[in-house]
This record gives sequence, C-alpha cells and structure tokens, in this order.
Amino acid sequence: MTTSTDIHPGYIAGTWKLDPTHSEISFSVKHLMISKVRGSFKTFDATIVTAENPADTTIDATVEIASVDTNQKDRDAHLRTSDFFLADEFPTMTFTSTSIETSGDEFTITGDLTLRGVTKSEVLKGEFGGIVTDGYGQTKAGATASTVINRHDYGVSWNAATEAGGLTLGDNVTIGLELQVVLQP
Repeated sequence: MTTSTDIHPGYIAGTWKLDPTHSEISFSVKHLMISKVRGSFKTFDATIVTAENPADTTIDATVEIASVDTNQKDRDAHLRTSDFFLADEFPTMTFTSTSIETSGDEFTITGDLTLRGVTKSEVLKGEFGGIVTDGYGQTKAGATASTVINRHDYGVSWNAATEAGGLTLGDNVTIGLELQVVLQP
C-alpha cells in the first residue's frame, strides 16, 4: 500500500481547488508539417480530492471551449466552429480520473476525456511540484502533466491539402498542464 509519505513529505489529504491565476492548459499541433501552432484555454476549473491513500485520489476538471486562445482571433473563431471544437453544441471539455499511480514525485493519471461528446480514456504523465504555504496562509500544491491525443478520435478531423502535397494540420495534439491548487478549509 502506498502511504502519503511515499509521494511527498508534505502530502495532505483534502479537497483542493484550482488557483487559476497560477495555472495553464496549453496545446500544440503540427502546422504545415514544418512547425507547431500553440494555444491555450483561458477558462477552466479543477477539483482534486486527495485521499489518505494517494491511489484513491480523484480529479475532475472542466475546460470552457470558447476560451481557446492562439493569439489570432480569426483562427480562434474557426476553432470554435464545427470544423474543430463545435463550441456551441459542446461548450466544455471534461476530464475525470479513473486511476492514479505514483512513484515518488512522478505520477500517471488515467481518466476519461470528453470532447465534442466523445469520451475516451487518456493517460497524463506528470510530476508533483510540492506543497507550500504562501504569504497569505494558504496551502498550495503544484504539478505539471502532459499527454498526446489523436484529434480524430474526438471528431476533430478538419484538414486541408497544401500545395506541396502535405496537410495543414498534424493528427496528434500535445496537451500540457501547469497547475497550482489551493487546499480548502
């Protein structure tokens, strides 16, 4: 059995809420097969309930699709359409953990990702950054994680041929998380 001290000496069981000003969800996808387009989602939330046994921890997250931001308004508007996210019909993307494995500060989280009404099991791999008490007396924890998904699995299949014979977009999307959460009283 994994004990709380196997993860991190300061591990605390409890309910943690997202600190959105110190968190980010980003993504990248191959563009024209020579570079990557990067973006982020500006509005999202997460609740993590850490258990005495870290393997029993649960994570629930929601991302507002309309908050997509690639620093280019026309592209962001296109991403919200039926060619990509279909934000009007499916305004959120969600993730619910189904299992968590830990090894020191490293973790693997398996969970159900739902995008455009399609739910698939995905695996996040990451690193626990630690726990501290900030200058306001709040207990905070941080972690980074990432995964690679195939966008076609979620019905995001728009593409266009280039003059050179390739396609505009790659199939795989890398998702990166930089999260800070606050222990709830």
